[in-house]
Amino acid sequence: MRLLRSTVLLPVLAVAAYALPLRAADDFVLGSIEASPGTLESGYLAAPFGEDGDAQIPVSVLHGARPGPVLALVAGTHGYEYPPITALQRLRRTLDPSTLKGTVILVHVANPPSFLGRTIYYSPVDGKNLNRVYPGRADGTISERIAWVITQQVIERSDYLVDLHAGDGNEALRPYVYMPVTGDRALDEAAKGMAMAFGLDHIVIDESRLRDPDDSRYVDQTALTRGKPAITTETGQLGSNDEHWIQMATHGICNLLRHLNMLDGDTVENTGIVWLTDYQVIASPGTGIFRSAVRDGYAIAEGGLLGVLVDFFGDEIAEIRAPFAGVVNYVVATPPVSKGEPVAMVSRIQ
Repeated sequence: MRLLRSTVLLPVLAVAAYALPLRAADDFVLGSIEASPGTLESGYLAAPFGEDGDAQIPVSVLHGARPGPVLALVAGTHGYEYPPITALQRLRRTLDPSTLKGTVILVHVANPPSFLGRTIYYSPVDGKNLNRVYPGRADGTISERIAWVITQQVIERSDYLVDLHAGDGNEALRPYVYMPVTGDRALDEAAKGMAMAFGLDHIVIDESRLRDPDDSRYVDQTALTRGKPAITTETGQLGSNDEHWIQMATHGICNLLRHLNMLDGDTVENTGIVWLTDYQVIASPGTGIFRSAVRDGYAIAEGGLLGVLVDFFGDEIAEIRAPFAGVVNYVVATPPVSKGEPVAMVSRIQ
């Protein structure tokens, strides 16, 4: 989720790989994981132990035989978003590090407590949203400690980053990419190239003023505030782990690897993109049961009915309507909602 951003006109940018020095083909060490050139190694990054326990974060390193950049792929930030998790498992089996230029870090499940607890948005341990507590704290709660170790060991070590999401267990979502526009031309060019290469036909222009690096909140913002191009992708919905969504994420990653010249082969051109802007997440005005009147991907008029909030007896609390004409990126399609939680996201067509 994101906060409301104002409309921004996308500048005409050359879509090119970010200029980075190539890494020497030495061993790549990530925590206790050590990968020689041309090899794959897997293991765990341990979040520091605290009063609320610890977390073992499963990670794989595909260290290419040839020099190149480091790409971090983070799945499972929200534990009920399964297709990216499965896509990274598949890539671990199918990507050959002997043909790879550079290094790919696969964070298979960034949020083990949420994944194992089958919870949407929030950790069942500390009640926090992992994608709101970055860059984390070594002495914080479990979510903050997870964010801290991912920041230190993954984000700080990477040259590019993709935060891989899907519609959470309650969200009917039409796949799209958040593409940041920060005002830093080189960073924005690189992010645009990544967003287009991922191959989804809806791209949301995310005009996010770069946050304080010490209060970056989001995974992608944590990378951006450290000068690393980053995007956030959404492929899947309602907790489904259907093959269609898995392949969408897998295809996007492989095409991105070719775009970054980390894999040989031509990048598949992304044609027919719908550019979206000025997106707004609409929050529930109360706690109760939400009855949606739209589906993901619907066009909606200004003031159009998104859904109705009723109490537990079925009596209407409020009608929830679109703030402007646009496209429904996602809508909550399961009944329970709490006050202040999202019920829908709407964007304008640029």
